[in-house]
Amino acid sequence: MPFKQILGAVRKADLDYGLIHDSDRICVGVSGGKDSLLLLHALSIYRNIKEKYDHESFEVVGIHLNMGFSGGDFQPIRDFEEAHHVEYHDVDTRIYDILRLYPNSDGQIQCSRCSTLKKGAIVKAAKEYGCTKTAFAHHADDAVETLFLNMIYGGRIAVFEPGMHLERADMDFIRPFVYAREDDISNTALNEIHLPIVKSGCPNDGFTKRQDIKELLSSIYEKYPEARHNFLTAIGNQEQLKLWARGADWQKM
Repeated sequence: MPFKQILGAVRKADLDYGLIHDSDRICVGVSGGKDSLLLLHALSIYRNIKEKYDHESFEVVGIHLNMGFSGGDFQPIRDFEEAHHVEYHDVDTRIYDILRLYPNSDGQIQCSRCSTLKKGAIVKAAKEYGCTKTAFAHHADDAVETLFLNMIYGGRIAVFEPGMHLERADMDFIRPFVYAREDDISNTALNEIHLPIVKSGCPNDGFTKRQDIKELLSSIYEKYPEARHNFLTAIGNQEQLKLWARGADWQKM
């Protein structure tokens, strides 16, 4: 998927779910990975499209949370964003120090606790830099994986939303990549834009339940290629949603 098609996916998500509005100042949480870096770059370019077709302007700010993991040189990212005139900030945190105080039964850091701490930290940083919304780089494949994770481990059919308002934090969260596929993001980020990717220093990287689900879905897609499209379609297919309902209402149908 060329970069212009990535921009098309962002445009479609924006139009379908009303993600970006005039005078928004959007924080993009930059982990250093391909997804968040491409989202920051895509939104910085999408500003021109939004202004041309919708006559609306918005600002975008990249914010990297220094988690405290070892390794990772972010100077190339700083240089890249400066060269493209994108506002970017590094914010120090003590998240890893806190995570090590509350390991799981296997002695590993807890991904769920990490996610909660990161969300709180990015909201705090976003507000400090005057942002009205926070954008996450969750893509179409993340959505399907989340659906399966919730069904298998949570006993519920649920997935994150393209846009939501978190009342407690008083912050809007948007996900402009919900129509973009991981493979297309990777190819664009690495082969077309040549983004300065920084490898994750998280000790759990590649050893999570999500990675297990990713591998399970890969095997399903290999045997049933049409499932790749249909799973994503099903997430937004509310008109044909049919689940069990308790009670005797079925007798009236």
